[in-house]
Amino acid sequence: MGRMALVLGAGIGGIVAAETLRKLLPRSDGVIAVDRADRHFFPPSLLWLMVGQRAMKDFTRPLSRLVGRGVDFRQGSVTRMDPARRTVEIDGRPLSADALVIALGAEYAPEAIPGLAQAGLCIYTMDGASAAHDALASFRGGRIVILTAVPQYKCPAAPYETALLVDAWLRKRGARDRATIDFYAAEPQPMVVAGPGVGAAVRSMIEARGVAYHPEHQVKEVDPAGRRIGFANGATAEFDLLLYVPPHRAPAVVREAGLSNEAGWIPVDRHTLQTPFEGVFALGDITTIPLKMGRPLPKAGVFAHAQAKVVAHNIARQWTGKGEPRRFTGEGMCFIEAGGSRAGLGKGNFYAEPTPRVAMHPPGLLWHAGKVLYEKYWLFRHF
Repeated sequence: MGRMALVLGAGIGGIVAAETLRKLLPRSDGVIAVDRADRHFFPPSLLWLMVGQRAMKDFTRPLSRLVGRGVDFRQGSVTRMDPARRTVEIDGRPLSADALVIALGAEYAPEAIPGLAQAGLCIYTMDGASAAHDALASFRGGRIVILTAVPQYKCPAAPYETALLVDAWLRKRGARDRATIDFYAAEPQPMVVAGPGVGAAVRSMIEARGVAYHPEHQVKEVDPAGRRIGFANGATAEFDLLLYVPPHRAPAVVREAGLSNEAGWIPVDRHTLQTPFEGVFALGDITTIPLKMGRPLPKAGVFAHAQAKVVAHNIARQWTGKGEPRRFTGEGMCFIEAGGSRAGLGKGNFYAEPTPRVAMHPPGLLWHAGKVLYEKYWLFRHF
């Protein structure tokens, strides 16, 4: 019997890690992927679901299809981890590995803000995006609020895309003049880590559509009955429809295993994604990588994808002696949907110092087509 690689989590990073390992390792070595869900969905497509451009079946696939690619998929929850021994428990059943890849992602904690979950709809979940679609379909006018509950969250462009797509939805139906759209951001500007140039460009995109932008508004509590938001600076806002990005946290099993820092995330080597434990790697949203500018690397699927490739190649090289060592370089890109079949593109090096070097390409048909093609490629290539 050969060695065993165990990948925890089957999101973008976990799938890429598992499938790349399977491709590079001999058949005598095993690759197991674990996820609590039985289906995968492509996260960027949630916003298209929200505005009626996708149905759920268009971007979901059964994770059991990983078996056809040689990966042993097991559905279950990670209930315990011992990184020193590289052992885990899946619903209480023990598993051990020669290499452990932790790609469990970030959990959502709307309950951290009193009243938030009861008052609004989370745009980052399938249920929330589906409910937002229904709410928009029946919307006849009033106050729409888009809210980021914390300054740091995954997919930094997504709430800004939400504002632009909701605006386009209303315009297409002749209802824009009956609605106000306000964006209350906990952060000081859009996509802070990408720099002031990108932030100004994205802010101008939403303000050009008549979306009022209110930065540095940290939500304190929400009154579901009164449809009122209270902020830490004393401001208040009323709404008829509230779409929000929730607070994030790492899964409790990671904190309990002694893998996380004070904020709950897993510190890793910025180039190899190795944790302090030999043979244990973490990638994607569950990690924290500090940048020179004082903020962490954003949580985004494009980074998880690249990190997974690095981790898989380096594990395979260590086991087989083949190939060259790889390093994650901080390069990344992000499409920004603008509505009307147009999208912008932010692209650059987030490891550049003293600040990331990111260029913003204005919205156009080409970038939107690129995002659509990537969605199709992802689902075809991996399932």
